[in-house]
Amino acid sequence: MINRRALGKTIGAGTAAASMAGWFSSSPASAATGAPSGEKTSTAAQGTGRTSFESLKQVKAGELNIGYAEVGPAKGPVVILLHGWPYDIHSYVDVAPLLAAEGYRVIVPYLRGYGTTTFRSQKTFRNGQQAVVALDIIALMDALRIEKALFGGFDWGARTADIIAALWSKRCKALVSVTGYLITNREKNKQPLPPAAEWAWWYQYYFATERGELGLAEYGHDFAKLIWRNVSPTWHFDDATFDRTATAFENPDYVSIVIHNYRWRLGLAAGDPRYDGIEAKLGAGPAIAVPTITLDGELDPFTPAGDGSAYRAKFTGPYDHRALEGIGHNVPQEAPEAFAQAVLDADRL
Repeated sequence: MINRRALGKTIGAGTAAASMAGWFSSSPASAATGAPSGEKTSTAAQGTGRTSFESLKQVKAGELNIGYAEVGPAKGPVVILLHGWPYDIHSYVDVAPLLAAEGYRVIVPYLRGYGTTTFRSQKTFRNGQQAVVALDIIALMDALRIEKALFGGFDWGARTADIIAALWSKRCKALVSVTGYLITNREKNKQPLPPAAEWAWWYQYYFATERGELGLAEYGHDFAKLIWRNVSPTWHFDDATFDRTATAFENPDYVSIVIHNYRWRLGLAAGDPRYDGIEAKLGAGPAIAVPTITLDGELDPFTPAGDGSAYRAKFTGPYDHRALEGIGHNVPQEAPEAFAQAVLDADRL
């Protein structure tokens, strides 16, 4: 379980505490704990907007200059936490200090097209396909000389973490994946879903049109806030919490990356042919053998919460699944203690 005494000491020690360098916190994390496999966990959804990163770092990595937050002892075991759309690094602002208090070095990067992550060349293809986003994180690890890390993610971040765990398993010690196995198979994506399931993806089809691209460019903040409310119906975030994240959408490549990501998934935009071999492997649905805990939010419209049976066969190593009652899509921000506990437990599987 999370060591609350250690967390209190970490927060109280201020800038002198190596495990909280660059952080401050003035609100407790939501109450949530890990549950044994098959059990549901009841959590409290909050959104106070009182906790933030104090500073960011930048590093040249592959095609990008990546912005990231780092918390915890420099020599601690590394945890890399990956956000999704339309979110940013602040989805982990309450998770990271919990893990830092347990001795982990926590790294939370902005994905390409978000926040302070920028392209090193104006000539680089603004590509949002799944393989490229994963390769960005491998490049980040190389730049920071990180051989292996625990990974946690949701939405785009879960897909990216899944890919690294599947294809670069030597770089992944353990995995926490919200909504299970999210590696995209574009051939299967051509098949229709039941209408109720398609409805949850309405924006994906909107983005397939020129009107949708213009709409995201003109109404990006309003668009994101609508998505937050729809996919996390019990998360009562305030304006400060949303505005803190919305600044990440002011990145000059945000619209291009988001639009390409969703069009590529539907086969409406080409990827970079340099990565065709990787995409072929991903399209085959590779199994994930590293220790894994999957999390489902009960109110997440994209994946019905349950026992994880829909994707259980994809995880061939040590495994556990947890369903979170009353929680929607943004699990780490809605239920930070449950997410942090899953990371700790995955490391022990």
